[in-house]
Amino acid sequence: MAAAPAYEEAQQLYSPPTDEETLTLFTPSTEEIAQIEKFILEHALTQSLVNDPKYIASRPHLKIPPALRSQSLTGGTLLGPDKISVPPLQFSTADGSTYVSFQHLGLALCGHPGIVHGGMLATLLDEGLARCCFPALPNKVGVTASLKVDYKKPTLAGQVVVLKAETTKVEGRKAWVKGRLETLVDEGKGEVPVVLCEAEALFIEPRQAAGLKRIVN
Repeated sequence: MAAAPAYEEAQQLYSPPTDEETLTLFTPSTEEIAQIEKFILEHALTQSLVNDPKYIASRPHLKIPPALRSQSLTGGTLLGPDKISVPPLQFSTADGSTYVSFQHLGLALCGHPGIVHGGMLATLLDEGLARCCFPALPNKVGVTASLKVDYKKPTLAGQVVVLKAETTKVEGRKAWVKGRLETLVDEGKGEVPVVLCEAEALFIEPRQAAGLKRIVN
């Protein structure tokens, strides 16, 4: 009986939920978070991605077993009320060419009152650009070799931001990606997104990648 929790954790680690299953695993804990979730899911951009067959929708952070989430920066430590309020919703392509994700950034993520910390934005870009290109690498995983971020506008807390990325080149175990964080607006009404920051990155797949067990990729 004492081994039961460890066995269950191992099962979750080696048999994580599918991309489709992750979309049903989140339950908002408050009415405020429920409204944020509703706003993201019903937005026109989200719906256009849902209906685009080239994109795979998922919430990859929810593939991490609950017992291990405290060891994940974006899947545990930074996830929750007043932080990344709902698990990021991502849309990726099977070939690793393009990527879009949505995240609500709360007031606990500020560097200055009301303004999201630049290091937080760099973290989101690092992870998002990586998730974009991973499917294009031989073993679907890599590590950051370089990341350059240009900050364009202050990112106000308490809003949903969109991360858009594209893989620009792949050579063997190396992938180059560029992307940006921008505001979520109603483009159908003529509103123009504000680009908050832009980034370029290089990711390299480790030589021993074939033997690594991966949870969220």
